[in-house]
Amino acid sequence: MAQRYVRVKTAQGKIHYGSLNPNRTVTVINAAPWHGGQMTDIILGADTYHLLAPCFPSKIIAVGRNYRAHTAELGNMVPQEPLLFLKPPSTLTPDSQPIYYPPQSQQVDYEGELALVMGEITKNCSPQQARTKIWGYTIGNDVTARDLQRKDDQWTRAKGFDSFCPLGPWIVRELSAGARIQTFVNDDPEPRQSALIHEMVFSPQAVVSYISHIMTLMPGDVVFTGTPEGVGPVKVGDKIRVEIEGIGSLENPVMPAFVSQISSNELGNMPPQKS
Repeated sequence: MAQRYVRVKTAQGKIHYGSLNPNRTVTVINAAPWHGGQMTDIILGADTYHLLAPCFPSKIIAVGRNYRAHTAELGNMVPQEPLLFLKPPSTLTPDSQPIYYPPQSQQVDYEGELALVMGEITKNCSPQQARTKIWGYTIGNDVTARDLQRKDDQWTRAKGFDSFCPLGPWIVRELSAGARIQTFVNDDPEPRQSALIHEMVFSPQAVVSYISHIMTLMPGDVVFTGTPEGVGPVKVGDKIRVEIEGIGSLENPVMPAFVSQISSNELGNMPPQKS
């Protein structure tokens, strides 16, 4: 099994990076691994922590229309170059935590995606150089208020609600280009989305290179690489599960939004303390 890098919060409120062991204990790492963090002798018991989003990025950059079939199902043209947009870090939510359905929208869609985690400061790199800049791979869900996306002239509101970026549950260092991504709703055994990673219009390396000629990517930044065909609406009470071969699965329930939701600090969206 590939090493799984996690970010966790203990019952005492401390946030740590770590390596998830097969028995669900966590070996603490004394800093983010992409910042050179090293394994320590501290082991967290399986019942002493909960998972957070596996990194805390300065920005989340996403690519739209990066699978031809998905582009066609929305009635759009395949872009000639990557179509970029941003999601704020406040959208992050970990595995098993809720996606909150905002009252402003009547149609919220799932979008399962492969997410890249950057390992170095990256500026003006080639696609070949980008391979060494990507630190690891995780699973994301680019939750989108589709009706607001159609209504607005840009996508910030539709993709920027708190909890609209499930991410995790962990990061792996390597991933096969032949890996399959699938999205499931509730207990339906038939996937709503299913595609191979190599079916992207622009490869992960090409996407990173393109972004790096526009903005500097920082260690720990997250790049969403686009969603396959089969996006669809969710409703309150649904469970959305995104699976990627070689990584695992990310599952989140859909709940109604309340005025007082879980704070970003409770979700662990704060830089971790060093161990």
